[in-house]
Amino acid sequence: MRPEILFPLFATVASLRGVGPRIAPALERIAGPLVRDVLFLAPHGIIRRPRISLAEARPEETATLRVTIEEYLKPRSPQQPLRIRTSDGDERLDLVWFGNAARGLEARLPVGARRWVSGRLERFGLGLQMIHPDYVVEDSRAGEIPEVETVYPAGGGIAPRVIRRIVQGALERTPELPEWQDPAWKAGRGFPSWRAAILRLHSPESEADLSPASSARARLAYDELLAHQLAMAQRRAHRRSGPGARLPASSLAQGVEASLPFTLTPDQRTALAEIRADLSSGHRMSRLLQGDVGSGKTVVAMLALADAAAAGAQAALMAPTEILARQHFETLSAPLEAAGIGVVLLTGRDRGPVRREKLERLASGQAAVAVGTHALFQDEVRFARLSLAVIDEQHRFGVGERQRLLDKGEGVHLLSMSATPIPRTLELAAYGDLDVSRIIGKPPGRTPVATRAAPMTRVTEVEDRLVAAVLGGAQAFWICPLVSESELIDLKAAEQRAQELRLRLGDRVGLVHGKLAPAEKDAVMADFASGRVKVLVATTVVEVGVNVPNATIMVIEQAERFGLAQLHQLRGRVGRGRAESACVLLYDPPLSDTAQKRLDILRRSDDGFAIAETDLELRGGGDALGLRQSGFPDYVFVDPFLHRDLILAAGDDARLILARDPGFSTPRGEALRVLQSLFDWRPETGTKGA
Repeated sequence: MRPEILFPLFATVASLRGVGPRIAPALERIAGPLVRDVLFLAPHGIIRRPRISLAEARPEETATLRVTIEEYLKPRSPQQPLRIRTSDGDERLDLVWFGNAARGLEARLPVGARRWVSGRLERFGLGLQMIHPDYVVEDSRAGEIPEVETVYPAGGGIAPRVIRRIVQGALERTPELPEWQDPAWKAGRGFPSWRAAILRLHSPESEADLSPASSARARLAYDELLAHQLAMAQRRAHRRSGPGARLPASSLAQGVEASLPFTLTPDQRTALAEIRADLSSGHRMSRLLQGDVGSGKTVVAMLALADAAAAGAQAALMAPTEILARQHFETLSAPLEAAGIGVVLLTGRDRGPVRREKLERLASGQAAVAVGTHALFQDEVRFARLSLAVIDEQHRFGVGERQRLLDKGEGVHLLSMSATPIPRTLELAAYGDLDVSRIIGKPPGRTPVATRAAPMTRVTEVEDRLVAAVLGGAQAFWICPLVSESELIDLKAAEQRAQELRLRLGDRVGLVHGKLAPAEKDAVMADFASGRVKVLVATTVVEVGVNVPNATIMVIEQAERFGLAQLHQLRGRVGRGRAESACVLLYDPPLSDTAQKRLDILRRSDDGFAIAETDLELRGGGDALGLRQSGFPDYVFVDPFLHRDLILAAGDDARLILARDPGFSTPRGEALRVLQSLFDWRPETGTKGA
C-alpha cells in the first residue's frame, strides 16, 4: 500500500493547475501520467537572461532590457513584419513580430509606454532587433522574468513557459519526505535532502547544476539506484528462500559430456560447477550464464538439462525466435537422445496431431527436455515435473512471460543465458537479482576473425573478393544499417545491394529486412543455414546466436554508425568453424575521433567484455550500445558511466539493509518503504510498476 505522504505525487497530471484536456495527453507523452513524473522531468539546459543596458547588449545573446515604445513601423505588405522601434534612452532596439502575432500590439504597447522585454538579440542594419520576444511585461511584473530559466524537453505543442508553470505547480505539492539515506553517507557525499535536490533540479543556478555529477543529481541518482537495488535484493532473497528441486550432478550428464567431440574450457567447467552447486542446494537457483558470442554457453546448459533428466525431472529451454529454438534443438537433441533423454521442439508452427503428440509427451513426462519459443508458456502446455527453466536472451521476454514458464512447475530453477556483454561495473544494475557466471575464454579450434576497415569508395573491390570467395564455396553476411528514419529508404538501399550481388551470384543471394513476415524471414534464414543461400543481405541485426559455421565473411556497411558492442556481436556471426574468417568494416570518410577509436579497438580485440567497457567509455552514459539490449534498466536520473561508483554503493547498501532490517521495521526502514513506493520498483518482479 502506498504511503499517504506520497498521495499528492501520485495524482494524475490532469490534477495540476493549468493542465486541461488538451495539454494533459501531450504532457503525459513528455513526462508521464503522474505529478511525480513531472517532478522527474529534468531540464536539459538553462537560458541566462541578464538585465543589461542596450549599450552592453551583443548580437546572438539573450538579454532582458527596459525600453520605451517610440514608433510603429508598419509593414507595407502581409509578408513583412511589424517593427516597433524602442529605446532605453541611449540606444535603439527594434521589436519584431510576424503575421497574426502582431495583432493587438498597439493597444497593449502604446507609444510612450515602458516595458521590460527579454529575448534573443540579432544584428539588424547598424542596430539590434529582437524577433518575437519571449517576455514583454510592465514594470510591476518585471519579477516574472527569471535571470536563469530552465529549458525542458519540448513536444506536443506545449509552450516552454507553460511547461515551466506546470513544473512549478508540481513543486508546490512536493512534501518533505522522511530521510532514507544513511546520515554518515549523506554527509560524506554532500547530498542535500530529497526535496532540496528536487528543488535544485528545477532551479539550477549554473550549467554545473545540470550535470549528473552535481550533488543534487547524484543524490537523486543514488535514491533511484537504492530503490532498484532493494527491489532486486528482495526478489533474490525471496527466490533463494523458496525450496527448489534437488538436481545433483549425474553420471548421465558425465556420459553426455564424454560423448562430445571436444573438452570443456576452464571457464565452462567453472560455470557448470556453480550451476550444479545451485541445483543441488535444495533452494531455487536464479543464475545468469553470461558469455561472449561463441563461448559455449549452450553446452553448459545442456549438461544441466541432463542432470535434471537424470533426477527424474523435466527441463525447458526457451529461445526468443523460432530459428534460434530450432538451432538449440539441433545442437541438443542428438547427444541427449543418444543418452536416452527425450527431447521435443515446440513452436508456434506446430499444428494438429503433431502438436498433440508433443504436448502428450511433455504432460506424461516421456519427454524430459522441451526446447521452444513463446509456445512453451501457453496455457495448454503442461509438464509432469518441470524443475529447470533455461531462458536464452531473457531480456527478449517480458517479466510476465518468464514467470508463466516458471509457474509450470514447483520450485523451478531459473538459468538465464545472455550473449550480450555488459561492463562489469554495470552488471549489478542489470542483474542484481541474479547470481552471475561468466564464460570468457573461447573453445579451442575457433579461428580469430581478421578484422579490416575500408572506406566505402572500395566497396566494388570488396564485392569482387566476396563473389570470388562465394564461388569458392564460402558463405557471407552483408549488413546494411538502419541509417534513416524511413524504413523504405533503408529497404531500398538493401534491395539495391542485394540486386547488385544477384547480378553476379543469382538466387544464391537472400535478403531479410524488418518488413518481412516472421515466417518469410525464418525461411530465408533457414536457406542460409542449409547453404542454399550463400550471401545474406540484411537491414537488421542478425539474430544473436544464429550459427552458420560455413559463414566466413561479414561485411558491414557504414560501420561508423554502429556501437562497438553491436559491431562485435555482428562479427561474432562468423568465425564459428575452423576456416579463416574475415570481417570488413566499410565506412564513410571522414571518421570522427570516436568512430576511428571504435574501429581501431575492434581490429585489435575480440574480447566482448573488454569491448563493452570501452564502448561505455567512448559513449559516456548517453546510450552505451548493448545496455538496453541486455536488460539494463531504463533509469531516470542515473548516468551509467558517471554513476558507476553509486551503482556499486547502492548494491552494498541494499544488501546491508536487508541483513539488518529485512522487515523494514526501523525508522529508516519505514522511510525506505516511502523510497521504494516513490520510484515504484516492485520486489516481486524487479521492475517498475504501472
